[in-house]
Order: sequence, then C-alpha cells, then structure tokens
Amino acid sequence: MASMAAITTTVLLFFIMILYSSSTINATTTTTQQRFKEAPKFYNSPNCPAIQQSDKCSDDAVHVAMTLDATYLRGSMAAILSVLQHSSCPENILFHFVTAASSSTSFLNTTLSSSFPYLKFQIYPFHDAAVAGLISTSIRSALDCPLNYARNYLANLLPSCVRRIVYLDSDLVLVDDISKLAATPLPNDAVLAAPEYCNANFSAYFTPSFWSNPSLSLTFASRRPCYFNTGVMVIDLERWRAGDYTTKIEEWMELQKRMRIYELGSLPPFLLVFAGNIGPVDHRWNQHGLGGDNFRGLCRDLHPGPVSLLHWSGKGKPWARLDANRPCPLDALWTPYDLLQTPFALEA
Repeated sequence: MASMAAITTTVLLFFIMILYSSSTINATTTTTQQRFKEAPKFYNSPNCPAIQQSDKCSDDAVHVAMTLDATYLRGSMAAILSVLQHSSCPENILFHFVTAASSSTSFLNTTLSSSFPYLKFQIYPFHDAAVAGLISTSIRSALDCPLNYARNYLANLLPSCVRRIVYLDSDLVLVDDISKLAATPLPNDAVLAAPEYCNANFSAYFTPSFWSNPSLSLTFASRRPCYFNTGVMVIDLERWRAGDYTTKIEEWMELQKRMRIYELGSLPPFLLVFAGNIGPVDHRWNQHGLGGDNFRGLCRDLHPGPVSLLHWSGKGKPWARLDANRPCPLDALWTPYDLLQTPFALEA
C-alpha cells in the first residue's frame, strides 16, 4: 500500500509539472510571439508634396521618433496606426524607431513590415552602455529601463540631415493630423515644444536637498519653470546638436548619482535643462495621465477642452486592463487601434 501511495504521488507530481511547464510556455509565447493584423493602407490627399521613397531626410516629411520594444509593442502598433489613420499626408510620415541593441531587430522589422507593408521607417539600435552608468534607481523600477533614456540621444542616433522630429511615447493614440503638431513654432532659441502644466506642483519633482542648496535651486532663477510631459515633444535636432543638450542632461544625471536631487526616472533631467524655456503646445495634444491606476474604480477622466491625442501615461496601460477585464471607460477609445491578432479573430 505504501508503495502504491508513493507511485500515485509521483504520478500526480509529474502531471503537475507538465501543467506548470505548459502554462509557462504559453505565457511566454503570448508575451514574445504576438501576432498583429495587417493595417489598411492610407493614401496622401491631392495637395500633399511628393516625397521619393529613397529620401530619408526630406523637410516635407513629418519625422516621428519612438522607442520600440517587445513589452510595449502592442501599444506602439496602435500608436502608429492612429498616426497614419488621421494624417492628411500619411505617405509623407517617416518613422524613426529606437530599440535596445539587445532586442531582436529582425523580429521587430518583420512585425512592422507585415502589419504596415507601406510604412517608411528605420530602426536604430540603442546600446545600454551609453546610459547604464548614469541611471539612478527611481520610485518606479519600470522607469529605470535604459531605453527610457534613449530620447536623450536622438540627435546622435538619427541622421544629421533630420532637423526636426515629433517624439511620441508608445502608450498613446492620435485622433488628429500629426502635421499640425509637427508644425508647432519654436520661438527664440527654444529647442523643444510641449504642452506645459503650470498648475502642477513643480517643486515636488525634486528633493528637499535640491531646493535647500542655493547653487542648485538657482538653476530656475531666470525662468518660470512648469511641468511638461516628455511623452509628446516637438524637438529641433539642429538646435539640440548645436547646444550639446545631451551633455547637459548627462551632467545632471551624474550629479544625481552623487547626491539625490530627484526621485522619478528620466523626466527631472529634462525639466532641469528645459523647463521654462520651451515652445507652447495646446493641451489638446497631450491628454496625459489616462494610465492612472483604476484601483477601486478610480479611473481618470479627460482634461477639459478639445482632444487631439490621448496618452495613457501611468501604470495602467489600456491593453493590460482590457485583457484583465478591468478596463476604464476611456480604454474603449484605444481599442479601435489595437492590431493584436487574437486566437478568436476571424481571418480576413
């Protein structure tokens, strides 16, 4: 009897191991081998200037820069679709994707080409070593990913002939023509433009050690700094290169390694260098914060006013909440741009 009990226990453990292995493999497959549907082709309106396929630097094009990785790929695909769908000249949009050098560029290239066969794009590898020694731990570990800092290096990564870009995060969708955003004027010597939020508590983005040190707090003495979200920016790369702003950002990151002057990832160095000296953009172009946690039903609403771009910044991403059957009402506005091929989707 004891022998039979031992055999039964062994068999049960064997089947448990099989089930566990199967579920692990399925979970991994779901994460790393997502399949996406092919998006429709979008055509230029008659008044769009003609751009040759080989012209990677045309000033008539709208240059869009985004980071690209497997974790946020589903969001990136939705963002790309939304940009193309609402553009009056979609064939004149050139995408510049920055991805970790360790990522599978061939997989990302194949995925993009399969879903957007006519997309004009280029992928640039970003080496973690460029920034790894400068990153300080933040209050959210997800913000410590080296790729979050790739926007600091766009002027170096992209061809020198690309003079102006629109930088977009992967957790957003546009519902307006991106050419309007790209045409944002940059006054005086401003290097970038973004929606500002001067009602936000700007001082909260830096530690008491920063504000109590006159040599540091005087950084903002000659300007009126306001918070801005770095997930949507228009950047003049020529002015950036001329002013060597990558080095200026790195200097603040090096100081942060020696003494704690901020807590939140890659945003504070941008604020230190640019806040109070950026071009204005209407708030409609960054309805941010929609990824605020919906714990106990606390979903975010839109800010008052018109909407051209919805941004799920924060912990809660719409695709994750939809998959978990815990969506917020505004997540329904993201769903039409979701290209994920589900097992239950009908083949075209």
